[in-house]
Amino acid sequence: MLSFTDFRRAVCVGLWFMVLTFPLLVIKVNPVEKTIVWRWANMLWVGGLSCSLFLLGRLIRALLDKHREHLRRGVHSPAWPAVADLLRRRWVYLPLLAVALVILLLFPTQCSTYQITILTTALMYMVLGLGLNIVVGVAGLLDLGYVAFYAVGAYSYGLLNLHFGIGFWTALPIGGLLGALFGLLLGFPVLRLRGDYLAIVTLGFGEIIRLVLENWGEFSRGPSGIANIPRPGLFGLNLSLAESIVYTYYLMILMALLTVFVVSRLQNSRIGRAWFALREDEIACQAMGIDKTRTKLAAFATGATWAGMAGVFFAAQNTYINPKSFTFLESAIILCIVVLGGMGSIIGVILGALVLILLPEYLRAFADYRMLVFGAVLVVMMIFRPQGIMTTTRRRYTPNRSIVA
Repeated sequence: MLSFTDFRRAVCVGLWFMVLTFPLLVIKVNPVEKTIVWRWANMLWVGGLSCSLFLLGRLIRALLDKHREHLRRGVHSPAWPAVADLLRRRWVYLPLLAVALVILLLFPTQCSTYQITILTTALMYMVLGLGLNIVVGVAGLLDLGYVAFYAVGAYSYGLLNLHFGIGFWTALPIGGLLGALFGLLLGFPVLRLRGDYLAIVTLGFGEIIRLVLENWGEFSRGPSGIANIPRPGLFGLNLSLAESIVYTYYLMILMALLTVFVVSRLQNSRIGRAWFALREDEIACQAMGIDKTRTKLAAFATGATWAGMAGVFFAAQNTYINPKSFTFLESAIILCIVVLGGMGSIIGVILGALVLILLPEYLRAFADYRMLVFGAVLVVMMIFRPQGIMTTTRRRYTPNRSIVA
């Protein structure tokens, strides 16, 4: 399946990456002793790995092309893409979900509080990714200011607790409602916008929220932020720090399960079909009698609701918030989760959140090179799997061809 041209290109790719990473991986300057250490073995590793990965990618692409050719001819091919179809069967994915749930429940008994905190953060980004997936992946509305609703939820809990002593459980629905309200406030001005113009306006909205929180000191305490935010309570019991972390972790699992259930039901509902129609063709959607204004506002409000509740969890987990936690980079990470996982796919967003949040932490063994490895993984993923980890499957109408005499 691999030709001589593929091997020649692989060698060129290996040489290119060796030259590209030469200053980072080969040259090491010791400023104390004023010496330079030449690490030539690193250059050979980079060349060999990049060459091997290129050949592996060409081989996978050849298998995929062969599988598509078999499908076009109507020949059944037992190639590995059929695994994705197998995973969508209920008798396959339900036991896998049950095993994953048991692992999550037993995780705190085997791991440290640091690892529990990291996994709690991953679950939080999972909720954020599923919320943004409604707006971007399902409705097709590119939102670059999603972090604004995240900030609204976090500051709603922080400010309500600071001024009125409101606890976590009261602030959680309030944060979701305020997120939905701000989603409607963003949705009304951008009803006629699409594509790049919509992205620019939403980006500006996110920056406006951040700048207001940073400069309106009398309201939000400015860059100093809000400290000593209480963690979630359990019937008035005094929990230690470790117990509070574990308790927040279990609450985040329940929140993630609730989000998956609600988002799944929404996608299969009438409004979910309207969102998919809006994503495919806005003019055809309106011509079919779907209220475009109502559909867009529902998408913005629903997605912002989950961001607001995730913001409340963020404030409770960290017990401190400030505007620097809600920069554009957070919106970019959440958008990467949706795109990497597969737009419109719930399972894909879950996997994307776990990969993007956990992978940098578990690559700390590579020390200075962990972000380089992380970026390389993302680049390879976007080259060989641009549609994401899991793609959405459309429901198709298959008429009954049996003719009744």
